[in-house]
Amino acid sequence: MFKLARIKIYLWDRFIHWLTYEPANYQTPLTNFERLRYELRPGDVILVEGRSNISEIIRAITQSIWTHSFFYIGRLHDIDDPAMRERIVKFRECSMEDQLIIEALLGEGITIKTLDEYKGEHLRICRPRGITRPDVQKVINYAINQLGVDYNVRQLMDLARFMFPYWFLPKRWRSSLFEHNAGRTTKTVCSTMMAEAFARVRFPIHPVLFRDGNGKLKVKRINSQLVTPRDFDHSPYFDVIKYPMLDFDELGIYRKLPWDQTGVHYNKFGDAYISDPNELAELELVQSIEKDDILDNNQPQDEKQK
Repeated sequence: MFKLARIKIYLWDRFIHWLTYEPANYQTPLTNFERLRYELRPGDVILVEGRSNISEIIRAITQSIWTHSFFYIGRLHDIDDPAMRERIVKFRECSMEDQLIIEALLGEGITIKTLDEYKGEHLRICRPRGITRPDVQKVINYAINQLGVDYNVRQLMDLARFMFPYWFLPKRWRSSLFEHNAGRTTKTVCSTMMAEAFARVRFPIHPVLFRDGNGKLKVKRINSQLVTPRDFDHSPYFDVIKYPMLDFDELGIYRKLPWDQTGVHYNKFGDAYISDPNELAELELVQSIEKDDILDNNQPQDEKQK
């Protein structure tokens, strides 16, 4: 029995290793990380386009490129409660200048890390619109109190079963997400943890709206275990903030971007095709006409009259 238990643990560890393995990232990052880290505020939700095998599974389940999400809680001095600061130090040694995040990871559970670990990844900020500072502190405190909780693999499987159902089974029979004690689990995933945190201050993500018998509008919470990273991106109550690597602030500057003129098109690095020669010739003709127009506009007025 002892040997069998060791074999199960070994196989499970290998399975987790396969799920969390990330290949090397050779693509140019789409996000200006330095600008993003400068603009972040405590309480922001950051979405990640993951590259691991489990990210591919989540992408298939949710039909979204955003496969992971985490909380930005700021630096130690951004946290008002001294007890919460002490709890953070118990889980991770950090300096006063480290930008800290809280996330739920398979194989690690809910953990605290620094923002630098996501440098070079495709990120997006989702900022709760109009939330007050006291409520932000309550949201952050809830996340800090969840440190050490395990990752709920069962919930991920249930979510897959719920989103890819068999037509002949009632939804309530297909998934444990709707069990009366489902919310009492001691495990969680990234989006569920954040949904629960915002629920503590009654901040909506995707609330269910209905009218009661008297015609009054009522709001009910969505099941937190059904919340996925894409819900923060789609929520009307979160502002989506992007900081692209190639940024432009003035009108028309996109025409000055360093576009490649060889007629090669990319879907991703290493996956390319060459456009039709006629299309390339047409592009060169348009560029030639535009160049002549620019030279003509820059010519002095008296020379134009001659």
